[in-house]
Parts: sequence; structure tokens; C-alpha cells
Amino acid sequence: MAITEHDYLAHDAVGLAKLIANREIIPTEALEAALARSAKVNPKLNAITLDLSERARREAATQTLSGPLAGVPFLLKDLGPDLAGTPTTCSSRLYADDIAEADSPLTALYRAAGLVIFGKTNTPELGLEPVTEPAMFGPTRNPWDLSRTSGGSSGGAAAAVAAGILPAAHASDGGGSIRIPASCCGLFGLKPTRGRVSSAPKDEGWGGFSCGHVVSWSVRDSAVLLDIAGQPQPGDPYWTAPPARPFAESASADPEPLRIAFTTDAFASSGLDPECAQAVLDAARLCADLGHHVEEASPPIDRASLAAAGMVISASVAADLDAVAARRGRPIFQGEVEPVTWASYERGRTVSGSAYIQSLRAAHALGRAVADFFETYDILICATLGSPAVPIGHLIGDPPDFDGYARRLFAFMPNTQAFNITGQPAASIPLAMSRGGLPIGVQFVGRQAEDALVISLAGQLERAAPWAGRRPRL
Repeated sequence: MAITEHDYLAHDAVGLAKLIANREIIPTEALEAALARSAKVNPKLNAITLDLSERARREAATQTLSGPLAGVPFLLKDLGPDLAGTPTTCSSRLYADDIAEADSPLTALYRAAGLVIFGKTNTPELGLEPVTEPAMFGPTRNPWDLSRTSGGSSGGAAAAVAAGILPAAHASDGGGSIRIPASCCGLFGLKPTRGRVSSAPKDEGWGGFSCGHVVSWSVRDSAVLLDIAGQPQPGDPYWTAPPARPFAESASADPEPLRIAFTTDAFASSGLDPECAQAVLDAARLCADLGHHVEEASPPIDRASLAAAGMVISASVAADLDAVAARRGRPIFQGEVEPVTWASYERGRTVSGSAYIQSLRAAHALGRAVADFFETYDILICATLGSPAVPIGHLIGDPPDFDGYARRLFAFMPNTQAFNITGQPAASIPLAMSRGGLPIGVQFVGRQAEDALVISLAGQLERAAPWAGRRPRL
């Protein structure tokens, strides 16, 4: 008997996999439920930009039911891992015709786990913004309020999950791109430790700042998917030791009492929206009620180090676009990319080799300084975002206002990029709602390589203050 929309929405990925493994439904029924939900809500959201439904139907029909998530529908972000026979456009016309010849290792791991990929999700051009409004595909809208951003750069993934198209979707994070949309859309979003998820065969991604994982409703889905994806590949420039036990086990086990610091600081701006600051205080109080030792303290994060990271990103953008220019035999012209991309490209082309190395040294020095802070504390609680989801078009302005762009950018995302620089695991947990009915995520940061501890605490918080029943009404 086919699964109803109500029952489909009630299950996370692990739950769907159990239904399929127990022969209560078959993979094609799960896929058709996802496609029906997509047909119903995606026209409002613009979350999915590449439809692979026919390919997915063929794959689901031949599922062998092997793998921990066999038959579960899944979406890839249109930036990062390749899927053979499909383009990875990065929402840029420069890459519109780049058809992948083979699956990336991460894609292969997902498929080996039994996931059925039925499309790709929207992202800002080259993943450069914390909102998803590419000229190539148009904006992705927030299921909680269609006038608001779903965040970025994994905004399409987060909107699709929050709207119930699927329970978890691939995402990636170079400056907050998992945690920002998770906060905007009321989801759990973990950025793993640097090196936990390989970017092979591509390079390290923005000097090692970027890494891939998922956005999801449940902590256990994120944990199971990290067990699947956390497999180092030959030649990886970074490597992180595997966990002592599967992350899935950590998600269901409360941690021992922890030493937790909290701060309402905004590391890259003048301050937080009062509702975001209150969400941090409430989260700290909840942790204390759960038996953890909680005190106010702030890590030594300086704006100069954050600015240095911006130079690394711009230089990386310049290298990517110069490679396109060399491949096609003619330079990149301003009108071929969006204004934010062009500004980053122009800046990156002025970065000398010496300046690039100095920027990396500043980034590494920040990592060491923050690591010293975590000798005293197991976890840091801080705001994910400076405010709830902003209106679509807010960052660029109408008419465009590039002089104020950086100020608005960092007012919105003051606290995420620091932990891409340090490489630590950091998760946005949907513990609060604004008075206006928008989700507010709270960021929990752990020590390098201690993803399991972040997952364990997240699971404890999910059991203490469940959010799965809090869904947007589209």
C-alpha cells in the first residue's frame, strides 16, 4: 500500500529506511511520495533546480535494498560533488555545460548506502552568499515565509527539507552554508570537522574552510549520514581520525556533564538581534537544567583573522575563474558572472602569493588561539545568525547598494565563518522561534575532531526540546 503524504512527512530518513527494509513500503513508493510533495511545494519555493525524477524512478525500481538508507529519496546540492551524466553548474553560466563523467567519491558513498538521488538543489553563484538568489535560477524562498530567504549557500537543500520534500539533503559549508540555512529554515545543520568528509577529487575548497554534509530534521539522520560520508579518500590534504563508535550511537546517548561556555557576542558585527541573543541565553539555561556546567565566556576571535579568510576565498574564486578562462581560451568578462562574484574575482586577482600565505597563517593562528579556549570548555554556545531570516533581496538592496553590502552581510552572519577557519565541528540547532514566526538556530561548537560530542549533545537537546513537530504551513 502506497505511503500517504501524512505518513511520509512523519518519518525521517532512518524511519523511511526501516519501512522499506521491513517491506511495509517499496523504494518506488517512497520516491513517488517525495516527487508528489515536490510537485506540490517546489513551484512556490524554487528549491530544486534539476529534475532527475525519471532517472531516479529507474534506480528505485531496481533497488537491491542493500545499504543503511536503501530506497530513501535524496537531493544533491548543485555545488560540490558530481553525479555522473549531470551538470554541476554552481548556479553559474560558466559551468552550465559541465557534465560529470563520473560520480565523486561522496556521491558514490551516498548511492552505495542506497540513497535515490532525484534532483539537485539551488545555491547562490559559486556558493558565495548566505542567501540563495542566483541570477541563473532565481531565488529560493523560505517555507516559513515566502518573502524571506531560505539562507545560503545550501538554501535549496534547506527549503526542500523544511517543506517536507525529503527528510535530509546534501549541503556544504564554506562560511556557514549548512548552519545558516538550517537556522533560517528550522533544521539541524552540522558542519563537520575539517577533513571529516572528503571533497575528492576536487581540491580542499577555499583553503580548507569548506566541507560537505547535510541538513536534516533529525539529529540521528545527520549522524547516520556522517557515518556514511566520513570516509577519507587517498590523497586527501586533511584527515580526521574516525570516531570511537558510530556517530549514530552518539546521537542516541546523552553525554556526561559538560563544561559549556556561552556568549551573546557577534564576532564580525556590532551585535545580535535581541531575539537571537535571547535564544542563546535560553539554550544555555536548558543545558544547565540538563546537568551541564554552564558559564559565560567568549573565545578570542578577532576581526582581522576573519578578514584574512575573505582574502583566501577571493583568491580561490580567482583561481577557479582563471581556470575556466584558460580552458576556453578567452578571459572572463564582467557580464558573465554576478556582481558579487565579479567583485570577489577582481579582489582575488590582486592577492599576491605572499599575501595569500600570510592570510593562511592568520587563519591557522586563530585556530590555535581558539583551541586554547577549548582546553577549558567542551562546548561553546553562540548565535548562529545575527537575525532571523532576512527578506529576499535584502543583502543586495533595491536598488543595488554595494557600499552597504558588507555591513548587511556580517550583521546577518557574524558568527559562522570563524569555525570554518578553525576547522571545528559546529551545529545550528533549531531551539527557538521569533515572535514573527521564523526559526532561530543556536550554534553549538565543539573541539577539533569531537563531532561525536556535538552530535551527542544535540541528540540530548532534541529529546529535551523536540522540534520535529514544528513545521511550516506552506
